[in-house]
Amino acid sequence: MKIYRKDREYPKEYQEVLKELATVIDPISTMNLLDVGLIAGLNVNEETLEIWLAVESNTYYNMIGGAAIAHSKIIGDIMERFALVKFSRVYIYDMGNNLLAKFEKK
Repeated sequence: MKIYRKDREYPKEYQEVLKELATVIDPISTMNLLDVGLIAGLNVNEETLEIWLAVESNTYYNMIGGAAIAHSKIIGDIMERFALVKFSRVYIYDMGNNLLAKFEKK
């Protein structure tokens, strides 16, 4: 996993994914996933995208109790942009490396 940092230089295939992730809006903060700090890391190769969400790092979710709805919306938006459209396999994990969502083209 490449740990995500705004100031890091990324290869072209990562830059394309990060550009698209910047269009995904967090419904709680109304900021994009990169600015709000919800992307902890990612792996990108020809057929597979893996994303680690730093879901527990944003206490704002816990304060208002919208975590389940917000996480579901974020995961759905990521899948909509990448699954089958750009990658045949997409996996989304939390910081405990627990699989939150999986798409595999059969």
